[in-house]
Amino acid sequence: MADTDPEPLIRRADDVEYETVDAADGVEKGVLINEAHGAPNLAIRRFTLAPGGGIPKHTNEVEHEQYVLAGEYTVGVDGAEHTVSAGDSLFIPAGVVHWYRNDGDEEGAFVCAVPTGDDDIRLLDDEEANR
Repeated sequence: MADTDPEPLIRRADDVEYETVDAADGVEKGVLINEAHGAPNLAIRRFTLAPGGGIPKHTNEVEHEQYVLAGEYTVGVDGAEHTVSAGDSLFIPAGVVHWYRNDGDEEGAFVCAVPTGDDDIRLLDDEEANR
């Protein structure tokens, strides 16, 4: 192996630190793997949505692949609302308006994979989101 080749890595659940997502209500994010851990192409993050929590309408410059781990919550994607629950998967293309809302009594959780590197997140008001 060359010195620049990535090294295998196992990260334990106890090693993942969660932080509050400032632009959201009742949402925490933990970075499971990203470029800081040696992953050259993808970042994997775990999000939790508390009952009553949500993420406002926004767009990202990068695509998102998501897998629902727990709970049941609503995801708005490109003007349509979808109820998702454990075992469901989502693909959200770059630039597509999306949002999350947990109206249930249980915490929702999902894993989200995105390309490594910068991602410009743009919060939208209702008028912008409906254009």
